[in-house]
Amino acid sequence: MALTHWGFIYTADGSAAGGDVSVVDTGTCRSVFVGVEKPEEGIEVARRLVGEGVQLIELCGGFGPVWAGRVIEAIDGAVPVGAVGYGPEAVDQVHAIFS
Repeated sequence: MALTHWGFIYTADGSAAGGDVSVVDTGTCRSVFVGVEKPEEGIEVARRLVGEGVQLIELCGGFGPVWAGRVIEAIDGAVPVGAVGYGPEAVDQVHAIFS
């Protein structure tokens, strides 16, 4: 099975309620990017994406393992969920961005 439809949820200050949505469709793969104000808003977005047929979800920018777990639980493990991570060399820089 090929990846043809996936979602990427990220946090971004100023995002609209329900998420700011951007779609990139190459004709063979549909990528849906959704910006949310706070990680907890990602729960409903993830449910919506699963309902729209995504095959997997990536989380970035403020999610981490706790929120990844909550998203997985909220969608009943319907699709794989991953969280973008950074190595120890980037910890201080990433902390500075989100502080």
